[in-house]
Amino acid sequence: MVMLHALDRKLVRDLWRLKAQSLAIALVLACGVAIFLTGLGMVRALEATLQDYYSRQHFAHVFASARRAPLSVVQDVAAIDGVQTVEARITGQVILDLPGRVAPASGRVLSLPEGGPVLNVPLLVQGRLPDPDSDTEVAVTDRFAHANGFRPGDRFAAVADGTRLDLTVTGTLRSPEFLYTVPPGGLMPDDEGYGIIWMPERAAAATFGLTGAFNDLSLKLRRDARLPEVIGRVDAILDPWGGTGAHDRELQVSHSFIKAELDQLRSMSVVMPPIFFGIAAFLVNMVLGRIVALERSEIGLLKALGYRDTEIALHYLMLAALVAAIGIGIGWAVGAWLSSGMSRLYARFFDFPWLVQPHDLDVYALAGLIGLTAAALGAIRAAWGAARLAPAVAMAPPAPPSFRRGHMDALAHWLRLPQTAMMVLRGILRWPVRAGMTALGLSLGVAILAASSAMLDSLDVMMESAFFKSNRQHASLSLAQEVGLDAVTDARHLPGVLVAEPQFNLPVTLHNGARSKRLAISARMPGGDLARTLDVEGRHVPLPEKGIMLSDQLADYLGLVPGDQVLVELSGTRSGQFHVPVAGVTTQYIGIGAYMQMDALAAHLREGPRVTTLNLWIDMAQLPELQAALKETPMLATVAMLTDVRNSFQATISETVQIYSVLFITISVLITVGVAYNGARIQLSERARELASLRILGFTRTEVSSILLGETALLALFAQPLGWLIGAWISWAMVAGFQSDLYTIPLVLTPANFASASLITLAAVAAAALLVRRRLDRADLVAVLKTRE
Repeated sequence: MVMLHALDRKLVRDLWRLKAQSLAIALVLACGVAIFLTGLGMVRALEATLQDYYSRQHFAHVFASARRAPLSVVQDVAAIDGVQTVEARITGQVILDLPGRVAPASGRVLSLPEGGPVLNVPLLVQGRLPDPDSDTEVAVTDRFAHANGFRPGDRFAAVADGTRLDLTVTGTLRSPEFLYTVPPGGLMPDDEGYGIIWMPERAAAATFGLTGAFNDLSLKLRRDARLPEVIGRVDAILDPWGGTGAHDRELQVSHSFIKAELDQLRSMSVVMPPIFFGIAAFLVNMVLGRIVALERSEIGLLKALGYRDTEIALHYLMLAALVAAIGIGIGWAVGAWLSSGMSRLYARFFDFPWLVQPHDLDVYALAGLIGLTAAALGAIRAAWGAARLAPAVAMAPPAPPSFRRGHMDALAHWLRLPQTAMMVLRGILRWPVRAGMTALGLSLGVAILAASSAMLDSLDVMMESAFFKSNRQHASLSLAQEVGLDAVTDARHLPGVLVAEPQFNLPVTLHNGARSKRLAISARMPGGDLARTLDVEGRHVPLPEKGIMLSDQLADYLGLVPGDQVLVELSGTRSGQFHVPVAGVTTQYIGIGAYMQMDALAAHLREGPRVTTLNLWIDMAQLPELQAALKETPMLATVAMLTDVRNSFQATISETVQIYSVLFITISVLITVGVAYNGARIQLSERARELASLRILGFTRTEVSSILLGETALLALFAQPLGWLIGAWISWAMVAGFQSDLYTIPLVLTPANFASASLITLAAVAAAALLVRRRLDRADLVAVLKTRE
């Protein structure tokens, strides 16, 4: 039988006596631990999975493309210092005619060498690879096959450069290159309408007229390679063959999306947990400080019996450690469950074939250490105060607080406040530091809820700007190659097309001193109303007759303002460079962009206007006829139905809103209840005799409760504007942490956000207060009055 030390028995009794308050503190601490583990755990799991997948399937380090390069060029690239492996391939965009689907789909064809690829090696999921000698056999991405119900042996048609191909599916694949498969110009994956198709190399070369040549290149580098030098050499070699510029993994579409998501997860694990740890430390300090004040005589008796100061201090530190251990244990369990579950969700979303769960003990140890440190910081002041008490002083009751009339009393008298209100105000002024910390704790509950609402509203603004103000077209047609303005007339003759507007996307590199950015200038006709540029207020800004308009994020990156000159370096099939003035800056939340009028760009290129994309406004009643016609339209590379993209994006946002709303409301309520309940319980323990005396003197339960809970209510009201300010700061920090070239999140702060956050937190305060009032109503007045001050 284990014999407990006297202080240990007291420790267990104290923990049980304070079980409600301890649980409130533990749950707040558990939230911090769980969020820390979830964010960091998911980041480590996804990074480990990504690295393992890339390594096993030999994901390339550098990617390049050209219009048409002879195969002999591969040897020149392989001779570059630092290059380990080079693989050339053929790629092209096709329109797909899928069985049972009225709308045209799009796909990207990749060539499969006869011996199989050595870089970006696809993983066979079902069936087999196509026969190298076949002209009709293909393999497709597993998600595309699943979305369209394809199995090995099924058939579909593709239109490539006006030639119709009847293809047979032999197998389904996954590839490290397409973990996040976004159609050209798209924002989200479209598994049903866009797929990757692997075709035997000989058949792909014949389809796209590239026999003996290639238009796509992948490189794997040695560890000692100098990436910028390799990219520069590759560009120089491919430039005569229409090279569009080599780039590393950072600009590879799939990898860049995953990297942006990992950066967001890191931001979440940095911004949120400190809030919970700070609140837990404050609650521990508040509760232990009151316990020490109530147990002065017991502390004096223990010291008189021979207990040392260190033993007394450790006793109270151990009480805080036990509460922290409960919270850490809950946080570990919830964090492990959330981390594992969310990692699996992310793995499915990004199409990982497997998931590596590192289960690094150092993450759990770090979370536990931070939790214990927070509790210790909260407890150390109270423990040190208990240790410093001399036995004789501790055995005597504390000196009653001194009162004096001040300006607040004069103001209250002038306002003719009732006596109960005066008692509430004096209770706040008696302990201003504690009152301020309580208000700060309550304000953090408001702040978290306001910040989460602001982020959700930011997503709504992004969607409104991207889909209903900037890109108003129903459909965008990407052409297989540049054509003249005659394509606009042809598009207007398609069934159901009411408006057709041309767009020319020119690959360039913009330079301003040492800063540069590779992108495509979008040239549009003046007066166009489907694809528009916007100002910061969301209003349409016409493109300037001369000069270039940059998105705000691009202008900031390059350090440019209106009136500056930017150097435009051409790439791809064109060479040369020219300077153009920055005529304006446009607000853009998704991606970065540079925009010019079509005639102005054509003048710099010394050629007539060209077209690579057609934006359409459609009579939706004739949509089926248009979709059927598009399946047979030559020179068409991809078809993006913006209406479908909008619906998909809205569905994803709605699901995200529901999940995050429930999560952040739960977190906010836990914080608010934890702070309000502990504060009200401490007031009840401090003022029990006073309140019982008032009841004996004839005060009603409502009046006595108003004295007890009025302080909490008043502090809760004071906490609202402070919570709004902190919430605005958290929103700004999250927005700043989530920015990337893929998207920019606007900072949206509305009165409705703050109002809803305040209403929810005030309701949580009221619920906590009612729990404490219930204890007050059930208190034995005689027993309370018999207790010693």
